[in-house]
Amino acid sequence: MPVNTTHPEYDANLCAWSRARDVIAGEDAVKSAGERYLPRLESQTDEEYDAYRARASFYNATARTADAFLGLVFRRPPFVKLPEKLCAIGKGLAEFCNDADMLGTPLASYAKNVVKEVVVVGRAGTLVDWEGENENRVYVSLYAVENILNWRVERINGRNVLTLVVLYEPTGGKVEPAQGEEDFGSKTREQIRVLKLVAGEMNSENKRMSYSCQVDLWQREEKKSKREQREWKLVETRIPLRLGKPLPLVPFVFHSPRHFMPDVEKLPLADVIGVNLDHYRLDADYKHGMHFTALPTAWVSGFDKSSTLRIGSSTAWVTETPGATAGFLEYTGQGLTTFERAMDRDEGLMAVLGARLLESQKKVGETAQAIELRQSGENSILGNIANSVSASLTQMLRWAYWWNSTEASPDDVTNEQIIMELNTDFSTKGMSAQELTAVVSAWQNGALSRDSMLQLFRRGEILPEGRTNEDETNLIQAEKEGSPAA
Repeated sequence: MPVNTTHPEYDANLCAWSRARDVIAGEDAVKSAGERYLPRLESQTDEEYDAYRARASFYNATARTADAFLGLVFRRPPFVKLPEKLCAIGKGLAEFCNDADMLGTPLASYAKNVVKEVVVVGRAGTLVDWEGENENRVYVSLYAVENILNWRVERINGRNVLTLVVLYEPTGGKVEPAQGEEDFGSKTREQIRVLKLVAGEMNSENKRMSYSCQVDLWQREEKKSKREQREWKLVETRIPLRLGKPLPLVPFVFHSPRHFMPDVEKLPLADVIGVNLDHYRLDADYKHGMHFTALPTAWVSGFDKSSTLRIGSSTAWVTETPGATAGFLEYTGQGLTTFERAMDRDEGLMAVLGARLLESQKKVGETAQAIELRQSGENSILGNIANSVSASLTQMLRWAYWWNSTEASPDDVTNEQIIMELNTDFSTKGMSAQELTAVVSAWQNGALSRDSMLQLFRRGEILPEGRTNEDETNLIQAEKEGSPAA
């Protein structure tokens, strides 16, 4: 099979991913897809269909929902545990946090990009690599779901591990300029990067086979004629080394709504997207009906057919035919109200499915507990996404830590050394006075540590963001020492 062969799950979900991209992109992308999202009415000509589509409006509740979810997750900055900057590993990871992908993207912003991909299409991937020529540092590359063509998981040495991943890079290969031409770095070539585990030698001690990661780079050949098909050609094969030894695993991490396994999951916004497109089709029919029935149309009886009748206050219609009449056809039925009710139902359904910002919240006769209970479904879905991406980003950081350390495997790096956690508290209300008193009382009675108490204060929005527990303790101590009672 050719190198660009795609996984069966990729083929099964590509249409859903493309639909999600179009809906998130907005009205222009949805309308450009033509009959894919808005079927042509019977006997419509191209001109009539273009007018039918142009009259429709796309009410993009999906994009607003995705933005709301992203805002809730990042309404508080992620918690990142790193080694002290005094050690070599700490310095390397501090540099990594400031610029994770060597494109100027901080780690928090990179995490935001990952969460956005997971919310929109339910999947993304991160390749963790080492730049050893100039900067000599670890970095990551984010791959969209459409660019992860193939993958394979196998049972090796008693565990399931990723043994193959095929990544498409639209602008991955740089084309060298011809002799005498200026190099402005704008010419690139399609490229496929294949990472796979290859078997090595048998370990005589534990009787287990050793494996190493191999990287193959494939590029498309230049076309010599219009009829000639461009074939993929292997241009480079290499074995990445770390401390002089091959990588024991494939340095790639999947990001998904519920886990970081290679299995493809359903899009979190799939239901909202379906209703959103139904609303678009209803709006097209509604505007189409209004165009042909709601516009007043003049009619006459008993006038010369060859005469020109103009409408306006400065003209009059005159005829010598006895009994001639004139009037306007105006729509008076209730047919279009069906479309109005259907669109209102879709808007309400989108609000129930997740687009809460589009629905007016009840402010009278509804308690805070009722509101929180009504929104628990959305928070549950969003909480799963935040927890899952936290786990996958932590795994990514383990790889980054491992590249800078001497551990034998990335799995040897634990949460005690490095971890990243996204916000899972989506409530916009802070800590009440009663809750504040209860937390302080628990600390005074020895049921809570000072750090736990301060962490609860931070989550309850009592402490300002960016102030560490140590900073707060130092401020308390300084106030005590400066007070008259000290």
